[in-house]
Amino acid sequence: MKKHINIPIFIPHMGCPHNCIFCNQVKISGHSRPDFENIKNEIENALATTDPKKQEIQLAYFGGSFTGIDRDDLEYLLKLGKSYIDSGKIDSMRCSTRPDYINEDIIGLLKENGMKTVELGVQSCSDEVLRINERGHTSEQSERAAKLIVSSGMQFVGQMMIGLPGSDEEKEIATATRISEWGASASRIYPCVVLKNTKLAEMTKEGRYVPLTITEAAERSEKAFEVFLNHGVDVIRIGLQSTDNLTDGSDIAFGEYSETIGEMCLSIYFEKLLRKNVSRECCKGKILEVLVNPKRVSSVSGYRKVNKNRIIEEFSLIDMKIKGCSGIGEFDMRTTITGR
Repeated sequence: MKKHINIPIFIPHMGCPHNCIFCNQVKISGHSRPDFENIKNEIENALATTDPKKQEIQLAYFGGSFTGIDRDDLEYLLKLGKSYIDSGKIDSMRCSTRPDYINEDIIGLLKENGMKTVELGVQSCSDEVLRINERGHTSEQSERAAKLIVSSGMQFVGQMMIGLPGSDEEKEIATATRISEWGASASRIYPCVVLKNTKLAEMTKEGRYVPLTITEAAERSEKAFEVFLNHGVDVIRIGLQSTDNLTDGSDIAFGEYSETIGEMCLSIYFEKLLRKNVSRECCKGKILEVLVNPKRVSSVSGYRKVNKNRIIEEFSLIDMKIKGCSGIGEFDMRTTITGR
């Protein structure tokens, strides 16, 4: 099986006239077209490090509302990607866009040029939350766009946010559920971060919004993660892509950011799974052996072994041994209780 790899091309804020209250992307002014020659160079440089025989290569247009950019620019970038597909250098394309920039015409254009995956910034399925955050589209538009993508045969990836103003755990679970029901093949979960130079930063300063703590963000993200997992929807990312400015806090106005939020979320999930699978009454003075997928050994143990230490203490265990086993699903586990 080939390993999937993206060649990311960022189209920063082109095609998006909206200023969502949480967004601080600087709109491009004085430039009606991107540097197409540079985009070609980026693709060529990336291709020099890939192997089409071993990798499924996807050209990914990220960073803005791709289908909302100038039509000539859109067609150029699609045809550019299609030329690489036709030459056999890449397998397909993916893009990210807004629900209100998807219609039958756009779907046809994407499809005929080899687009395979469309990531949709749904963010919330609550119209109240969308209004408060000045998203500029409705939940009905999100549903219609998702169904157009799925019915065309392309893959729909739903992006949602945790902790937005006006949102709560119930609304986030409902959002994850609806994205799943619309036929998503995958999803991304983004806990809200209060960035500088945003309306959300002003609201926070004025006391009209209180950011989630890292723990709250991880716990609420885990609830959405479970919904997707139960619907068979792959969660391909939890948390914003880490950058130097996020990690050192220079882009953050208020609240917290952690590049380990995804691992924290999975740690919570596996601790809950442990508690479901193991009877406290049978553990006292025993050794608990936990078999999990090799990818998830650290998730079961928890950050700084917090899960392992907590379970050992609460269940009066002598020890808890966590071992990787390739025959176990990525989010499953097998437990055995033994004597000394």
